[in-house]
Amino acid sequence: MIRQKYGKVVLWSFALLWACGPTERAQTKTSAGEAAEPADSLATSTRSGVEIWFTLSRPARSKQGESCVERGLEIRRQGGRLPVPLLYTGEAPTVIDDSTMRAMLWTNCRPVTAYRVDLRTGRPVREAEGRRRP
Repeated sequence: MIRQKYGKVVLWSFALLWACGPTERAQTKTSAGEAAEPADSLATSTRSGVEIWFTLSRPARSKQGESCVERGLEIRRQGGRLPVPLLYTGEAPTVIDDSTMRAMLWTNCRPVTAYRVDLRTGRPVREAEGRRRP
């Protein structure tokens, strides 16, 4: 009777658990076995003391199946934090001058587009095709 009444429910429960099983993550694990975000780390700084930090992270995978972690950027100065919106990268940005940095947008573990980022506002602006290098 139990098999007839609950058999399909148990079968579907196992199917859902199998489908939601463990997946490979590029993130580290905590001592409790939970996925942990990589710690914030200093990427570079300007002569005037403005710091650019790697903060957020997202796992990514290349077309060849290799995994990597792409990191978000944050500008820090005098105790304030200014996130750079929608720009994830896999390499440290380059400081151009005290008000501008150059960062590469990464998608699927590879650099795609260069951006100039205003260090006062955090606003990224896509570089023109003709001027890729400072």
